[in-house]
Parts: sequence; C-alpha cells; structure tokens
Amino acid sequence: MRDDAFALESLAPTALVAGVDEVGRGCLFGEVVAVAVVMPMHKIHLLADLGVKDSKKLSPKKREALVPQIQSVVRDYAVGAVDVATIDKINILQASLLGMYEAISTLKFTPELCLVDGNQRIPHLDLPQTTMIQGDGRSPLIAAASILAKVWRDQKMVEYSQQYPHYDLEHNKGYGTKKHLRAIEQYGITPHHRRSFAPISRQMNLF
Repeated sequence: MRDDAFALESLAPTALVAGVDEVGRGCLFGEVVAVAVVMPMHKIHLLADLGVKDSKKLSPKKREALVPQIQSVVRDYAVGAVDVATIDKINILQASLLGMYEAISTLKFTPELCLVDGNQRIPHLDLPQTTMIQGDGRSPLIAAASILAKVWRDQKMVEYSQQYPHYDLEHNKGYGTKKHLRAIEQYGITPHHRRSFAPISRQMNLF
C-alpha cells in the first residue's frame, strides 16, 4: 500500500480523518508523548481558522490558549504516552510509533484515514495511513495534535520539576541542556531518565 494511496481528496466531506504527532523524542528525561485528533474532512478548516500551526512556531502561551479551542472543534482526541523503561527497551523510534498507535487506538471514533507526521508508518495499525514529512507544518490536523502533545508533555515536566528540582525540568522540558547535564553529573539520574541515550549512558557507564 503506497503512503499516498488514500489522498484526502478521495474522501467524502463527512469522512473522519485523524492527525497524529509525537513530542519528546530527543529528550533525556520523561515519556515520549503522542496525540491523535479526529474530525470530519469538511471541518478541518476550523483548525486553520483558529490559528493552528506547527507547535514549534507558537509561543508556550499561544499553545496553551489553543488547547481548549482545539478540543472544542475536534470530534475527539487521545493521548498515548510511552514510559522510559519501554523507550530504553525498544528504542525511541519504536516507542514513538507505539505512542501514536496507542493514541489512535484510544479514539472513540474510528477514522477512515490517519495522517502521520514523519516518514514512518505505524506498525500493526489496521487503518489506512498516510505519512507526511514535516506534517505539522502541512496539515492543520497534525499541527493540532502536535500542540496538544506539546502542552500535555510540558505540563508533565513542570510536575516532575517539583519532585526533581535539581534538573531544571520546568525550563528544559527534559532536553539535554548544559544545566541538565551538569545536574546529572552532580546528582546522578532519576528513574525517569532515559538510560539508553548516549549523554546518559556515557556519563553513567550504563550501556
């Protein structure tokens, strides 16, 4: 099955389409998080009307403001979060795809087509899917998913920062900043650090 075998143009206006994206692949700390959103084809323009675009091009304040607006116009959305133990076991790519699978599988409504950010198809997903490189900049559906995922994960990092204040998680959101790496050297790692990631495995001689 070709990735472009199910073009949006071939679907009926009322057909349900899902967009799915993930955040946190490059982080040293915490879950990788995917979100799927689903809505009818003829309503996708409502996302663009709200100002939905690639989450990386929006300020944190704007992303947070868009969350309830997105939730109000999509038919449904779902989160798939894959923990650190699984990431270390199956690798970050497979964990990201697993999160996407879980998010889509948790939707209350079954889409006729799934738009997947990136160039990797979701394994074992028994639904038509189209991969879209840089999809969060090309599809309002994927962009909406990226915003919900980013805000969900960022809020989770703020919660973790209360438990692990030395790692500056509130600001770095789990990415490997200099301050974060210095904290790992000084305080070691937590149960939520990705031991298989090179900056940690090298420092801790774990792998």
